[in-house]
Amino acid sequence: MIDPLSIESISLLLVWTAIGVYALAFIAYAIDLAHRSGRVAHTAPARELVAAGGTAATPRGGRGEHTTRAVDVPPAARPRLLWARIGTTLTVLGFLFHLAGDVGRGIAAERVPWANMYEFALTGTLLIVAVYLAVLRRYDLRFLGAFLIGMVVLLLGGSTLSFYVEVTPLMDPLKSVWLVIHVFVASLATALFAIACGLSVTQLLQTRRERTSSPSRPARRSTHTENGGTPPRKPSYLDTLPHADELEALAYRFAIVGFIFWTFTLIAGAIWANDSWGRYWGFDTKEVWTFVIWVLYAGYIHARATRGWRGTRSAWLSIVGFTAVLFNFTIVNMFFKGLHSYSGLS
Repeated sequence: MIDPLSIESISLLLVWTAIGVYALAFIAYAIDLAHRSGRVAHTAPARELVAAGGTAATPRGGRGEHTTRAVDVPPAARPRLLWARIGTTLTVLGFLFHLAGDVGRGIAAERVPWANMYEFALTGTLLIVAVYLAVLRRYDLRFLGAFLIGMVVLLLGGSTLSFYVEVTPLMDPLKSVWLVIHVFVASLATALFAIACGLSVTQLLQTRRERTSSPSRPARRSTHTENGGTPPRKPSYLDTLPHADELEALAYRFAIVGFIFWTFTLIAGAIWANDSWGRYWGFDTKEVWTFVIWVLYAGYIHARATRGWRGTRSAWLSIVGFTAVLFNFTIVNMFFKGLHSYSGLS
């Protein structure tokens, strides 16, 4: 039974508070995506007027805030999307609660808080949010907020419900400086892969949107329009996002940085294995899956750079790579036995 006034119990309360705030942030980001469709519909008549030779009024603020699709925009020059700003503010607030809960867990355990599955999830999701907020200073990726924060709510909430264990002493193989380095770098790589995956999912949606709205696409006859033309395309939040090729290029950048960190993770893990068990590689399940993930992302980077695998094929490789990362964290830790059985679950 946990003492309700202990640091451990306060940490757990802070984590649940963070989950609640993140859930509100997810709702705000989802509303933002819904409102973006309305903004596109609102500006459509103005675009038609310009096409006909008229003039359209500049949106308030003079920054084209309703139709901008650029991501490489300074924060001060970005469109004033109310619900996106609310979502980001709530994300920052949730991150602070999350950080306090993570630090509290570390203080209660008197070590770094990533020695079992609950703590892996606690720190890993914290880094996903931290990287997302840091990236927002450079790129306007608020359209990924619903995907990333929604994923954090599911991972952190599910882990807290299913994987939570009370603080226990470290197992002997974990009493190493490599615990600090190896696991932290792996979690950081995971955060970068998560953003790349979100961009790849958005890329697939955008690709489908661009194909169905392409002028060269054969028109299908419709009984709802005159002269058998195609019905007007409904506005979508995708109309406010970057084009598919831009999303792909950005996902590729994040995947490359994540791959560099994952390569270090693989090397550091081998060094740690030699210190703990007297061999660099033993085909343990965790070691094999870490290498499988490395191969998937190496193949993704190589295929896109040298073999011309662009578009949907590269997007699917990115998504498959991140799926393997999640599989490695969940299924491998829970159901595969080996030297890396540190889930903390009975």
